[in-house]
Amino acid sequence: MIFLKNIEVRVIDNDLEKAMRILKKKIQNDGLFKRLKLKKSYEKPSEYRRRKQREAARRLRIAAQKRRYRYS
Repeated sequence: MIFLKNIEVRVIDNDLEKAMRILKKKIQNDGLFKRLKLKKSYEKPSEYRRRKQREAARRLRIAAQKRRYRYS
């Protein structure tokens, strides 16, 4: 299920290039590109589980690094 958020970018002084960069960055941070890529083709249940495990391990590694640098 894909949940859509309202993503808004203001164009200041007709600077469309900058607005497009900001929009792309917001969409990327939201994870929309990644979700669309995953929905493009079928993912086997075993691949789904492996991907979820890899993502969880990555989140744990990042959290551990943040904790390590916070206290040093």
